[in-house]
Amino acid sequence: MRLGDLILTQVLFVVGSGWVGTAAGLGRSQAVTWIAAMLVFYLPMACSVLCLNRQMPLEGGLYAWARSAFGDFIGFLVAWNIWVYSIAVAAVILYSMPTEISYILGPSAYWLPENHLVSLAIILTLLLAITFGAQRGLQVGKWLQNLGGAAMLTVFLALILLPAALLLRHHSIHWEPLPLALPRRDPVALARLGQMMIGGLAGLEYIAILAGETRSPARTIGRSVQIASPMICLMFILGTSSVLALNHGKIDLIAPIPQTFRIALANSGLGSWLAITAIAFLQIRLIGTASLVFTGATRLALTAGWDHLLPAWFARLHPTRRTPINSILFTALLIVAALLIASTGVHAQEAFQVLINAGTAHYALAYMVMFAIPLWGLHRLRQTLPTWLKWTSAVGLAATVFSLIVSAYPFVEVVNAPAFAAKIIGTTLISNLAAIAFYRKRKSLSQIPG
Repeated sequence: MRLGDLILTQVLFVVGSGWVGTAAGLGRSQAVTWIAAMLVFYLPMACSVLCLNRQMPLEGGLYAWARSAFGDFIGFLVAWNIWVYSIAVAAVILYSMPTEISYILGPSAYWLPENHLVSLAIILTLLLAITFGAQRGLQVGKWLQNLGGAAMLTVFLALILLPAALLLRHHSIHWEPLPLALPRRDPVALARLGQMMIGGLAGLEYIAILAGETRSPARTIGRSVQIASPMICLMFILGTSSVLALNHGKIDLIAPIPQTFRIALANSGLGSWLAITAIAFLQIRLIGTASLVFTGATRLALTAGWDHLLPAWFARLHPTRRTPINSILFTALLIVAALLIASTGVHAQEAFQVLINAGTAHYALAYMVMFAIPLWGLHRLRQTLPTWLKWTSAVGLAATVFSLIVSAYPFVEVVNAPAFAAKIIGTTLISNLAAIAFYRKRKSLSQIPG
């Protein structure tokens, strides 16, 4: 992978289309909230990725950094939590597809997301295609990811310019590209802030999982972070402003951008075709992101298998394509399980939020370890890192802990709020207890060195 591939991949992975809907729920305080999240989380994250990747340009990314700094046990827990996060994100993306498709087809198909049988058929078909693509390797995946990143840039550019185009055509809308109202002080606003930090802004380090397949990873990954970061920040703030300007009803948290295009461009005539084109571009982006997340999850398991932290079965490669076929199959089955569990007895919006919050909680645990490396990691490693990184890491660690605490708070209407929180907390706790038990069992069998 070259620099251009990495820049498009950073945009593809970090910029999730749903987060402009989450932020739009804050109203005119969205820009201040985004800026606050970027200062206390995104900037420390970018600094950590730049410095740690420069010192350790290793296949496995954050997992490899944590293992070098804290040993096998912490490294394994980080890999486990990123793996679970990746499965949740892949499930979230696939779960959103029926909703996105309903906006392409128009009002007559708005029943689609709540029809579990039809939605599941669409999701499983897409998962099968992604699984097949992963078996083919990055020869296919890289171009799919590049296409998805380019599609995402195109859609956000159209979304950002759409209010200006409508004003030129004398439409009556109120558009503030950079509103600076202060946020409300209530639990919902705090929950949205916490979710926007880890859920919306995290992910710059994810591409480092594929460092072994990147040209000059120590230099190239860092440059991709520097180039992509300003673009990502502007896309979030200005994109949210457009959603606020054009969507005056209840915002669809699963597919806010398709909903906005449909509202702004109507359901008939040229506007309808423009909306369909923009939404179709989003589908390309979603498929590219799902492919990237799926590939990262399988390669993470492969790397852990090389290090004997997972059974060698996960490291078995296809004889000709050299892809981890067993890891690919196992990950696909886990995604199916996550989709079925999350959607049991709830509506689409709530199931979507369960997957996001559960994934965010696991990712937050992994990020806590990343920010802890300059503070408490191996002394020999800490000596190679700049002193100022300790201060940015301390800020990032505090922001991550806050995000983890509020991850169980629902900011959408749910069937049962305590049950929602129990799903998030219980899933995270049981998952990590299972990881600890698994690690100890393998160590007791003397299959893990040291």
